Amino acid sequence: MASTLSFTKGHGTGNDFVLFSDPDGQEALDPGQIAALCDRHFGIGADGVIRAVRSAHLDAGAAVLAEDPAAEWFMDYHNADGSVAEMCGNGIRVFLHYLLESGLVELAPGEQLAIGTRAGVRMVGYDPLGYVVDLGRWSLVERETLVRVKGLPVARPGIGIDVGNPHIVVAVADAAELDGAELEYVPQLDPVPPHGANVELVVPGEPLIADGVARIRMRVHERGSGETLSCGTGTAAAALAFRHWAGAAAPNDWRVEVPGGVLGVRMVPGADGEHVVLAGPATLVYSGTITLA
Repeated sequence: MASTLSFTKGHGTGNDFVLFSDPDGQEALDPGQIAALCDRHFGIGADGVIRAVRSAHLDAGAAVLAEDPAAEWFMDYHNADGSVAEMCGNGIRVFLHYLLESGLVELAPGEQLAIGTRAGVRMVGYDPLGYVVDLGRWSLVERETLVRVKGLPVARPGIGIDVGNPHIVVAVADAAELDGAELEYVPQLDPVPPHGANVELVVPGEPLIADGVARIRMRVHERGSGETLSCGTGTAAAALAFRHWAGAAAPNDWRVEVPGGVLGVRMVPGADGEHVVLAGPATLVYSGTITLA
């Protein structure tokens, strides 16, 4: 039986999402429906689907509420192919913007909201410059991964960075290689990570550091979605990888240029270890209804 879904289309630096509200957890979509919504020719078109559901009405929400009872809302995120994703740095900023614009939450500038994700609770806030999310602790994967990307002349070693979801970051030779990579094709990873990974290709800015801020340029292939105009957690992973390569003299403030815009990344100390913070815009484009099979 067909049903009608009320939705909103939003994006963060071109990384776009279909969002809908399901507070009581009654409208879970199956992978086929999600893929149909994200289809850019026959559906709405998006890199993923975000359902706004109260943590208490989702199985994955139990761990979130145990971590922080204030995390009333859960960002139930799926990639464009319908597969589940742990976190989305652009998506969670757009998610907060959606909650605020829909009247589901109230938040003053400078305040933060606890939001549940499959990677745990994330604190998100906003100010006049945009939305800011603490992505939490990050970790370096010691094992090196060989990455083959169509359009690049040779396979390149990649460094594994986990920021709640897995990433492999690869430094390419120059801007020409970055622009020539054919990221519409799935990069081949050896060894293949257990849960797959997003793959980021990066080059330094010229100069790399100006006024105490490091600058890099990035493109990304997201598992389950293909090449996207931006990846929030990917920009954080790229900045962390470059800082690791640059050594102790590298700064903790980064600006990452992606095809869809610019995002800010900052590494900050935390009581439980170093955290990485992502800042950038969030935009709601339009709202509508669509009939689901």
